[in-house]
Amino acid sequence: MHPLSGFTLFFLGSVLAFAQGPALPGTEPLVTQEDLSLSMVDRISRYLDRAIDEARRKRTATSPVNAEDRKEFRSIIGVVDQRIVCESPKPDSTVDQDAIVGRTPNFDVIAVRWPTLAGVDGEGLLLRPRRKNPVANVIAIPEAGWTPEMLAGLEAGIPPGRQFARLLAELGVQVMVPVIMDRRDTYSGNPSIRMTNQPHREFIYRMSFEMGRHVIGYEVQKVLSYVDWFARAFPSVPIGVAGYGEGGLLAFYSAAADERIGAALVSGYFGPREALWAEPIYRNVWNLVGRFGDAGVARLVAPRRLIVEASQQPRIDGPPPPRSDRRGAAPGAIHTPALAEVQAEFERAAAAFPKGAATLIASGNGDGPPASREAMSAFAGALGIQAGFATSAGAVSVIQKRDGESRFQRQFNQLVEFSQAIVRRSHTERQRFWSKADSSSIPRWEQTSEWYRNYLWGEVIGKLPPANGPVRALTRMRSETPQFVEWEVQIPVYPDVYAYGILLIPNNLKPGERRPVVVCQHGLEGRPSDLVDPPDGKGPYHRFAARLAEQGYITFSPQNPYLGGDRFRLLQRKANSIKLSLFSFILSQHDRLLDWLATQSYVDSNRIGFYGLSYGGKTAVRVPPILKRYALSICSGDFNDWIPKVTANDVPFSYVFTGEWEMQEWNLGNTFNYSELASLMLPRPFMVERGHRDGVGIDEWVAFEYAPVRRIYTTLGIPGKTELEYFDGPHEIHGVGTFQFLARHLK
Repeated sequence: MHPLSGFTLFFLGSVLAFAQGPALPGTEPLVTQEDLSLSMVDRISRYLDRAIDEARRKRTATSPVNAEDRKEFRSIIGVVDQRIVCESPKPDSTVDQDAIVGRTPNFDVIAVRWPTLAGVDGEGLLLRPRRKNPVANVIAIPEAGWTPEMLAGLEAGIPPGRQFARLLAELGVQVMVPVIMDRRDTYSGNPSIRMTNQPHREFIYRMSFEMGRHVIGYEVQKVLSYVDWFARAFPSVPIGVAGYGEGGLLAFYSAAADERIGAALVSGYFGPREALWAEPIYRNVWNLVGRFGDAGVARLVAPRRLIVEASQQPRIDGPPPPRSDRRGAAPGAIHTPALAEVQAEFERAAAAFPKGAATLIASGNGDGPPASREAMSAFAGALGIQAGFATSAGAVSVIQKRDGESRFQRQFNQLVEFSQAIVRRSHTERQRFWSKADSSSIPRWEQTSEWYRNYLWGEVIGKLPPANGPVRALTRMRSETPQFVEWEVQIPVYPDVYAYGILLIPNNLKPGERRPVVVCQHGLEGRPSDLVDPPDGKGPYHRFAARLAEQGYITFSPQNPYLGGDRFRLLQRKANSIKLSLFSFILSQHDRLLDWLATQSYVDSNRIGFYGLSYGGKTAVRVPPILKRYALSICSGDFNDWIPKVTANDVPFSYVFTGEWEMQEWNLGNTFNYSELASLMLPRPFMVERGHRDGVGIDEWVAFEYAPVRRIYTTLGIPGKTELEYFDGPHEIHGVGTFQFLARHLK
């Protein structure tokens, strides 16, 4: 170790005091030997477990029951687009003989399609009774992977007594059975770029979630489009929905979203939803657990009829297995909950229903097959059907077979194209969203942009409560060089949540002097030491935190919690379920870090800048724009036309193809791209650093997205406060123009 510097002697009071207490003055010794970087991830997970449990307790007392709650529910599942009026379902033109594909003495089976959204049709089978008027109209929704033909008795795969669409039709019910997306990965990807092992549901989820849509919402829209036709063509005939597995989810959500549905049968889905984060990602719904849970969704069905059948849920252990040419799917499983858990969740909702309107029926011990006689009889009774329900019927005569695979591929391609069209229109939507921001002057911009800052934090990222209690830190010296002393610092934020990083204090600091601070942020799977330690400067960071300290800056390199592979990605899933995200915690950690830095006698709290690479660059356009105590921000190796970067299926560097499945942020595409995020830095300085050979994007996209930033800084008369530097290099810290930028605006 090098001899103690004059600053160290001044700062610690005496060599003896330093030897006895290797901690910064005013702090407690940091003595733990645990890996504080990985422990951060696990402790945030524990915090979220408690928050999810607390959300359940709060919902018990404040469950939603009104129209505004229904509107919110429709929004978070992505039922937001205007549906096309369905005059009547059209016979499928790909099928001959008026599209009749099957027949029994009591009903015909017709292949149909119907318009739902622009360029999106519903397709499936209509089981039309031969009697003059149907006794009821029902949309029967299959489990993902079941075809409409299976549920209608035209194909093998479901025992005859469980073919609930066919059994309802035998009673004189007109039944529509739609195609829904399955869990195969046949078409997930782009053959000219890369295929993935993502289930079809996940592939569509990834490109729609960022745009405030959802594969769930798309399929609910198809159901409601058919409800539109039923309600118009048969105004006095009751309407019901029934489904199993993923179809049970869709039946449940459709009934909650539309009061015209008089009765719903939900089989193989209902239960506690606190572990939504462990289910397949295509079930991830923003704030579903925080706001509703299954009991809250059920209350949206009240006072109408709801029959919940506790049955064996489809066992899903994960996505299709990865192969050499197909990877990237998110983990997630589905298992059958215990009957007692289903009963407890049902009881939370039951008080909202009139007596007898909500019924829970167990198939076996809650793990039996779906469509039991008891459940189907209760559903028929809820529709006003008096005839006894039979669980057997005559065979359906197959008139002609159709190409179900071509139909499925057509449905998949339509949803992909609809999602991509929304992405292409997102620029216009963001312009509309930002129409109230006034850039006529800096004061007007600061005044009118504040609403957008609050919206970003509260509605897109998710805001945690402010940290309580006095600011404190635990520290220990890590090493000393001739230029600086290196300290580890841990700062408590919430129970189990802390900020942690490496502080570098230059040795030439004079008594009473206050220096500027640069917060230096690592990227994905990085650690603070990556920015300080490599003596040869190799690696993407090139020791930039240490180099800046050698130039006289105080630097702090925080550990951000994007570490540990899927271990940290599951934090995003847990957080999303209660209207939070990974950046909710990162913001709170940085906010508390700024609190602590401001208390240090050697820090000029008005001159704290931020400089991050890669995921640290993502932090640069999300944290300093919100936390105005950051005096400037530098985004390196990440600034991009971010919305297509996350959603597009026609560029090789899009996140729809990769295993970084936490990247999607709910509805960001309609509200903020990187230019809008950067504009919230105004009038503070903002810079982009971009290597020509950086594979995270292309120069043209960076220039396109940076142009509005440059324009607004120029419009407000401060063009010198923003800069874009290209350099001939890869995904790394260049540290030339950016260091000059720091010198101009911090020194």
